[in-house]
Amino acid sequence: MHKTIDLSALDPALAQHFLQCSVAPRPIAFASTIDAAGHVNLSPFSFFNLFSTAPPILIFSPNRRLRDGTNKHTYFNCKETNEVVINMVDFDMAEQMSLTSCEYPHGVNEFVKAGFTEVKSTKVKPPRVLEAKVSFECKINQIIELGVNGGSGNLIICEVILMHVCDSLLGENGKIDPTRTNWLARLGEDWYVKSSIENMFILPKPNVKLGVGVDAIPSPVKALNRLSGNELGRLGNITLLPTDEEVAIFLSHNQNSDLIGLAQYLLSINEVNEAWKAILGWGR
Repeated sequence: MHKTIDLSALDPALAQHFLQCSVAPRPIAFASTIDAAGHVNLSPFSFFNLFSTAPPILIFSPNRRLRDGTNKHTYFNCKETNEVVINMVDFDMAEQMSLTSCEYPHGVNEFVKAGFTEVKSTKVKPPRVLEAKVSFECKINQIIELGVNGGSGNLIICEVILMHVCDSLLGENGKIDPTRTNWLARLGEDWYVKSSIENMFILPKPNVKLGVGVDAIPSPVKALNRLSGNELGRLGNITLLPTDEEVAIFLSHNQNSDLIGLAQYLLSINEVNEAWKAILGWGR
C-alpha cells in the first residue's frame, strides 16, 4: 500500500517535510559569499548537486524562508558579486556547519562565529574554508528564481573555475579515494548521514553491452519469490547466459542442493555466471 499525497494541498512546512525526507540523502553546499561592501557570509544548503562536467556546473538553492518568504544573505551576495565558493562538508565539520545556519544579522561573519578558518581564494573574492576537504571556486552563470512564496527556490547555477582537494583524500593514483571520504549528507528534519566506509558498497556498473534482463529468468523461479530485487537485478545485468552443457556440468557437481539458496550465495560473492547455472538448473 502507498499513501497518495497532493503536495499542493499541504501546508508548505509539511510539504517540505515529505520532500526532504524522501529526496535524500542530499550533499551539502557550504557556500561562502561576500557582498559588495566586503562582508563575508558562510551558510549551508542541502538543495545542491553536480549537474554538468563540461562545463563543470554545480547548482544550489538558497530557498526563501518558509515563515515570511524573505531571501537569505547568500542569495543577495550572489546577486551582487556573481561569485561563490562551495565547500564540501564532512563529518568532522558537522557541528560547526550546523552553527552557521543560525540567522545572524547581516554583516556577521559565520567563519568567526563557527570557528572556521578563512583562506584567500585564488580566482574569486569569497574566501574558502580551510577545514573543508574539497572547495570549488565558482563564478555564477545564472540565478533562476522559482517563485516569491515561502519555500520557493533560487537556483544558483555555478561554474567551477578552480578546485582545491585535500591531500588526505588522494590515493596512490592521484585520484580521490571514496573510502577516504567521510562526507556529510542531509536527510529530513534533524537527521544526517555520513559516507563512512562501513556504509559503502560496490555496485558494478553495466558495461556497453546489454544485460539479458530480469525477463530472462524463468518464470517459475521468479514465482518462488525467494530472490530479492537486488538479486534479480544482478542476474539481469549479465550479458551472456551459460550454455546447457555448462548448466549440466554444474548440476552434476551440486546434486541435492538447494539451487536457489546456492544461487543467492553465489550472487553474494559476485559469481553471477555460476549463479545463473543454478537458476537455469532449478527444476530440471
